[in-house]
Amino acid sequence: MLPFKLVYSEKYFLPIGEHIFRADKFRLIRERLLQDGIAEDADFVVPQPASEADVLLVHSPLYVNKLMEGTLSAREELEMEIPYSPQVVDAFMLHTGGSILAAEHALEDGVGINMGGGFHHAFPEHGEGFCMINDFSVAIRAMQKRGKIRRAMTVDCDVHQGNGTAFIFGNPRPRPNSLPSAAGLRGPQRTTMTEGSSKDVFTISLHQENNYPFVKPPSSIDVNLPDGCGDAEYLAWLDNALSSGLRLFEPELICYVAGADPYRDDQLGGLDLSIEGLKQRDELVFRVARARDIPVMVTYAGGYANHIEDTVTIHCNTVVAAAEVYRTAPSQGLR
Repeated sequence: MLPFKLVYSEKYFLPIGEHIFRADKFRLIRERLLQDGIAEDADFVVPQPASEADVLLVHSPLYVNKLMEGTLSAREELEMEIPYSPQVVDAFMLHTGGSILAAEHALEDGVGINMGGGFHHAFPEHGEGFCMINDFSVAIRAMQKRGKIRRAMTVDCDVHQGNGTAFIFGNPRPRPNSLPSAAGLRGPQRTTMTEGSSKDVFTISLHQENNYPFVKPPSSIDVNLPDGCGDAEYLAWLDNALSSGLRLFEPELICYVAGADPYRDDQLGGLDLSIEGLKQRDELVFRVARARDIPVMVTYAGGYANHIEDTVTIHCNTVVAAAEVYRTAPSQGLR
């Protein structure tokens, strides 16, 4: 049995038809975890949909009303890049409830994994890039409203910058090149940090610079990775970003967006991470968090490998990495 809970519902399936976003991946991940003996039925918990009141902690009343009443404009639906239906809204509300439940379990057990969510391109007043509701931002605000935490950090390792999250938590004044280079790396400084960050949420995003979205609102720390960035360089930048962020900010919860799309064979990515490198990425985040006794809530976000089996393996490895870290004694702190 795992030392933490996996949040999952068979209703996570997004009814969006033929799409590069494989909406059946959530079911396939659960089946693989059970088949390989990584998890058992008792490890899974089923979420309830988020309430409109919770969603309104992040999203505007006008936008939420449009979602509930089906009055999005053609342009708004086009920008979201998935077809609108009440059933799709229901699925996103359930994913958001899953992130809230995963955050609650993280605060109890040290880690909680939502086997969905991670919809980081959703803005307060519109959706973008396959994302309708910014589920983990809602979870952060829900935990804060309920008095369970005061400060949170997002660590977004999707290949695409978390533009909606950066905008939601408001980091308006960029100050470039303010962080030290990762040890042993060559080339121009690719890390930026912002002043004027939200005082209660610190946002970190590692992403491919030359990729969606074209406009990238500043996170607290943005690591703009070059095309073809591989395992060693990526892990060094991640270590640097975590070290720098945790020197500047003391979160009571880390929301880790464990995207599978930095994978070298991803259709929407241009980085060169291996499956093993992505597992090492997960291990690094979990080791750092556990060493500092910071609970971690995980969401899965993107993954568009040419072979769905690879996406499933990468997401399953996040569970494996968490199990390995949280079943052993805490490791040493950051260097």
